[in-house]
Amino acid sequence: MPECSVSRKMWADLSLTELYSILKLRTDVFFVEQKIDEEELDWRDAEPTTEHWWIAGEGNATASYLRTIVDAEPEHLDAVRLIGRVVTDPASRGQGLSSVLLKAVIETYGHEPMLLHAQEYIAPLYAKFGFEAFGDVFVEAGIPHISMYRAATS
Repeated sequence: MPECSVSRKMWADLSLTELYSILKLRTDVFFVEQKIDEEELDWRDAEPTTEHWWIAGEGNATASYLRTIVDAEPEHLDAVRLIGRVVTDPASRGQGLSSVLLKAVIETYGHEPMLLHAQEYIAPLYAKFGFEAFGDVFVEAGIPHISMYRAATS
């Protein structure tokens, strides 16, 4: 995995430039590239337990991003930390940036169970980090997804 700096902030701590850069990346990939036509911005971004994790790119751009949310009503067993909105700029793909972010989250919160809903084609990446698929494949925003769970480790 490449050496790069991972940033992590809560909603209230994000600068306007950081927020714009994160939202631009999410919009460029989810709406423009993947043609998702469902609402992408939800108020979960601003919840007090949501953490925004990213790796900066050139200038003010965001190269890779994900968010974590502590879920008060977990969907799977004891899962409390939900990972979502995992995205990498097309120009930065193939460098392992999502892996760097996942590794940072697991180093910080691996003692907690985690849940994510992976686009099916990328599930093998999450499996490398100990996530196991459960349930049936489902379609969300026109894209096949699979739920994945990672047990807490000591």
